[in-house]
Amino acid sequence: MQNVEYKAELRDLALARQICRAIRAPLVASLWQTDTYYKLASGRLKLRQTEGLPDEVIHYERDNNATARISKFTIYARVEADERFGPNPGPVWVVVRKMREVYMHDHVRIHLDQVENLGSFLEFEALVTPSHNLVKAFAAVESLRNEFAHAMGEAVSVSYSDLLAAQIEGPAEHYDADNPGRLPGL
Repeated sequence: MQNVEYKAELRDLALARQICRAIRAPLVASLWQTDTYYKLASGRLKLRQTEGLPDEVIHYERDNNATARISKFTIYARVEADERFGPNPGPVWVVVRKMREVYMHDHVRIHLDQVENLGSFLEFEALVTPSHNLVKAFAAVESLRNEFAHAMGEAVSVSYSDLLAAQIEGPAEHYDADNPGRLPGL
């Protein structure tokens, strides 16, 4: 599968929520997520643990740039991932913990993310399907960028894992993936 993604700093969470209401993008979920990233030779592999939902393993490839970009991904159930990558897919690289609010606008997921030790971010993910081709996906993301312009900061070219890894001193193994914790002040 593939989608068109865009990520930026979120300067005003309250304003972003107001914009979601104004464009009639309903809140579909508020999720506590822990993403454990593993080192791979190519692409990225993460174990996503979401409170109240089954674990998922996501393998994806995406260029690092600050514009809307294509991401190719596969989502595996834990059993499928164990068969494909083995029960221990490699050394843990970094663990990202976040509170994610998911809103839907047409076929685009809007994520308002509060990421532990990084701050607040806004993501758009437009799934590419036969009825919503790449041209429509890029157009939908661009339209939302315009709608949210006053709530957004600078575009972000890399994943949360890259941002967090740049801040961490010491190995990622110090994180306890079974204890996701909570973000301060939430």
